[in-house]
Amino acid sequence: MLRAALAIGMVGALAVSAAAQEPFYKGKRLTLVVNFAAGGPTDIEGRLLAKHIAKHIDGQPQIIVQNKDGAGGLVGTNFVGEVGPRDGSMFGYFTGAAWKYVMEPDKHIVDFRAYEFIGFQPGTAVYYIRSDTPPGIKNAADLMKAQGVVAGGLALESSKDLLIRATLELLGVPHKYITGFRSSVNARLAVQRGEIHLHSESTPGYFSVVEPSMVKTGAVVPLYYDPYYDGVKFTVPPALEGSSVLPFQEFYRKVRGGEPSGPLWDAYRTNLAIDSAMLRTVAMPPGAPAAAQAALRVALARLNADKEYAADTMKAMQFVPFYETGDDINARVRRALTVSPEVRTFVNNYMRSGK
Repeated sequence: MLRAALAIGMVGALAVSAAAQEPFYKGKRLTLVVNFAAGGPTDIEGRLLAKHIAKHIDGQPQIIVQNKDGAGGLVGTNFVGEVGPRDGSMFGYFTGAAWKYVMEPDKHIVDFRAYEFIGFQPGTAVYYIRSDTPPGIKNAADLMKAQGVVAGGLALESSKDLLIRATLELLGVPHKYITGFRSSVNARLAVQRGEIHLHSESTPGYFSVVEPSMVKTGAVVPLYYDPYYDGVKFTVPPALEGSSVLPFQEFYRKVRGGEPSGPLWDAYRTNLAIDSAMLRTVAMPPGAPAAAQAALRVALARLNADKEYAADTMKAMQFVPFYETGDDINARVRRALTVSPEVRTFVNNYMRSGK
């Protein structure tokens, strides 16, 4: 109720400046670029957003969804910034873009800080493993005696890969790491075929596919999840409230005792504070018209209070996304796109080693 009230209040504040003008999007069409492959968690969430946000954009434009995957999401992010028209007809739904930028800003053809940000939302991932991983996995704690674990990722520089590798190494679980699956859909298929044993997926993919078709059939066992972290304290993501799956730091205490520590733990927490805090970002190319930005921010705030959207997302993903937005969203995101040189150097060296 509080979130709904805040959303309604924000709608009123955002709408004031746009109220007396003809809708920017009247008679126009919008393209939403998703930076991961069709069928994956980002795609599921992005398409639900496109389906419902259209009715909240003044002028009600038609929205076309286009997938541009590759390089851990960088292909789609660069496409919007470099190739995307700057007339307000394109925006992006990105996963992992904030973290990728702070770690490797030189790989962005257009400075990510120059994009026009519409909103963002935090995210989390649930880790799971095949139950037939030797000598057999009956519960999450059995991970500590697993043999020959093969963990699969998306790309060397992917945030997902960093977290998978870091958690396994912090736990002291011997494993082989294979990457290059490009999307969680491909990695999930590799798990199903027995090519890899372990992967992680954000909650849209986990609750819509993994839990009903793999956990409930006994094919895989959930292990732990990434909690929300604001740089000071950990909190439980709404999608996992009441879940029997533990957040990573609690799982660590259960199976290892004590608290995780060291450079990998610092890298893990830094990732959560940036990437998980802004796991999904909604952005337009640099220089997009102010009227277009305002219209989409108003629509995103309205979406937060949309009961049909809430019902649809709850059915598909077992949680309702809530987007941070507002007139100051550009400044807020740009302030957050920073990390210490020491952490950047450690993480980049670690990711490039691929070991």
